[in-house]
Amino acid sequence: MASVAAINLRRRRLNRHLRELSREVRLATEQLVQPVFVVDGLRAREPVNGLNSVWRDTPETLLKQIEADLESGITKFLLFCVPSEKHERDFNHDFAATQIQAIKARFGSDLWLAVDVCLCSHTTHGHCGVLNDTQDYVRNDATVEQLVIAANQFSAAGADCVAPSDMMDGRVAAIRSALDSHGGERTAIMSYAAKFHSSYYGPFRDAANSAPADLEALGDRSSYQLDPARPADALACAKRDADEGADILMVKPGQPYLDVLANLSREVPHTWAVYQVSGEQAAIDVLDEQGLADGKRAQLEAWTGFARAGAQVIISYAARRRLLA
Repeated sequence: MASVAAINLRRRRLNRHLRELSREVRLATEQLVQPVFVVDGLRAREPVNGLNSVWRDTPETLLKQIEADLESGITKFLLFCVPSEKHERDFNHDFAATQIQAIKARFGSDLWLAVDVCLCSHTTHGHCGVLNDTQDYVRNDATVEQLVIAANQFSAAGADCVAPSDMMDGRVAAIRSALDSHGGERTAIMSYAAKFHSSYYGPFRDAANSAPADLEALGDRSSYQLDPARPADALACAKRDADEGADILMVKPGQPYLDVLANLSREVPHTWAVYQVSGEQAAIDVLDEQGLADGKRAQLEAWTGFARAGAQVIISYAARRRLLA
């Protein structure tokens, strides 16, 4: 029979120093990406309902916020631009391009700027693409054409990375080809490779003014976002997007899909990102506010789970909170 000393597994847990030395998973501020919102026509910044320390910014307040974030050690951002006008086709991305130019002119290489590429904030119906005449189907190729236009304009304006979040087929290949043909060969693509049809997007949809209309024929986004019960579909999408030239692959949301992230990071050797979405963040913030959990510990536990499952990049609304300082 083995002695107690031979099987003592608790020794490395006995004090903080030993626990720190023996950790297999470590977090760093450099892994964190802070989402930011800028809204055309907004007179003053507005808090995002359900999220702490997250705002819908004006162009002026956005620059001030980014400056404060840089002082806090956050150097990577995911930008969402919300236009003042909505259309069904022929979308205008000048507002977004102007914000990208302003950010890069002010901060240059001090930050890494990824820009979301989708149409949900631009469309009258809130869906992520161009609809057919009967409004019961998102037209794949017509939508990809519009995404390519946006990605090219964002790259030309100075974006370091474009991040297509629409879930159309073939959009990564089309964007990569267009970027390479128009001087954007140095612009990275972070693909929302496995974006699930989730109930956790509520606060974001308020922030981005992007809730889908309840169209009788089309309804929600389940016809193009991934079914939560189909992990094999996520694997197929990830392999395709990697083959088409994506530099970073993403799983969204995070905690409900840790098993998917762990499997994909094993099956597809790539740089993996995870998006801790607004509903996940709101849940942690509410638990903290109600005294039901320590918010900092819960946040760090969630981030550790993402890293443990294989994510090198963590997109989180709490990135700016100095939790790793």
